Amino acid sequence: MQSLNVLIVDDETNIRKTLTVFMESRGHRVKAVSNSRDANAEAEQQVFDIAFVDIRLGTESGLDLVLSLLNACPWIKIVVITAYASIESAVEAMKRGASDYIAKPFTPAQLELITARLAKVCGMEMRLASLQEDLNRMHPEVYFTSRYPSMQRAIELSRQVATSDALVLLRGPSGTGKTVLARSIHNWSQRKESPFGVVSCPSLSPELLESELFGHIKGSFPGAVRDKPGRVTFCEGGTLFLDEIGDLPLSIQPKLLRFIQDREYEQIGDHQTRKADVRIIAASNTNLDQAVREGDFREDLFYRLNGIQIDLPPLAGRPDDVEHLALNMLQFFAVQNLKNLEGLTEPARISLRMYSWPGNIRELRNVMERAVILGKKGQIGIELLPESIVSKTYPVRIGDHITLDVIEETHIRRILASSKSLQEAADILGIDQATLWRKRKQYGI
Repeated sequence: MQSLNVLIVDDETNIRKTLTVFMESRGHRVKAVSNSRDANAEAEQQVFDIAFVDIRLGTESGLDLVLSLLNACPWIKIVVITAYASIESAVEAMKRGASDYIAKPFTPAQLELITARLAKVCGMEMRLASLQEDLNRMHPEVYFTSRYPSMQRAIELSRQVATSDALVLLRGPSGTGKTVLARSIHNWSQRKESPFGVVSCPSLSPELLESELFGHIKGSFPGAVRDKPGRVTFCEGGTLFLDEIGDLPLSIQPKLLRFIQDREYEQIGDHQTRKADVRIIAASNTNLDQAVREGDFREDLFYRLNGIQIDLPPLAGRPDDVEHLALNMLQFFAVQNLKNLEGLTEPARISLRMYSWPGNIRELRNVMERAVILGKKGQIGIELLPESIVSKTYPVRIGDHITLDVIEETHIRRILASSKSLQEAADILGIDQATLWRKRKQYGI
């Protein structure tokens, strides 16, 4: 059973102690209070999965507490407990949003049964939320295998840090798969059963971005017509991925730094301090060191983010990876579009391997999706690839009516695509590495 955050509300000391001992012995985290005021205060500070609420709290009614707890934590599962069991009170509790009902005195077996059932419901809701996130960003699975040392190092380091809660900074050009790798780190971690959320820092204004991160209360700004939990709340127990964090506005940076250090935050318009257990993974395609020097990024936040840095290499210079990814994407999109496509023709395969892929994996994905949509059956040929790729990589033959520069560029591209290192390519071409470097720069390879 997954570890749960449990709130116990009962005015009897013995009941609170009994429930606390039972829940903590099963590995759950418990807060126990005796009245509605303290219960609401706890619910405002952290997210609870299950609440056990006594139907009589001195002069107060526990039924009145049900609605306020649900307003604070819409996904909380409330179990009403009472020594005055009746069909009427059970029905009223369910009407107000309670998930279950148990009568005093209850046995450990009854508690075990009800907790296990509600834990399954909580887990299912989290998985459904994550699946919805996946559907909204549907993409083919990227297998993290590579024959290239730079990518192998990134994969191995990612698997190592996944087992910890350490903050991770992913760096690399746009389109290299930072979001996919962040999701994989989450799936390799002990948090995999909890939500994975994504916030794109450049996509929103500072005000909306802060609301997206931390949430807001009704009336806190024009258009805030209802309370809205932020991604931090949604990702309780899971992972929050901050994409392109170099574009995070300076006004929000100290609030993020505080959350990273203390796990505390406030919603917009609310002075109540809340807590959340969320792992942060960040990504950037910009030089954060330079942003710090120019005053666009806080130095203290940069040092907190830069504890474990994983560099994702560009796709250029990794032709084997290009071919593997292309075939994988072809299969994915063929199934998605109900097409019977069987692979790549030799000219198409060579063109994909030789192209420089400035847009990296994202560009390759778009190219393969386009080819599958335009294709009918059989193999994907160069006629289904964009002209921008074919014009730069189409294989030429000696004797074609073309310039010597085109022949030289094509030959160098082929040798680079089939060589394990620049030194091996230079040896095959009969030139030194400095000359090869100048040729690559000349032809944009």
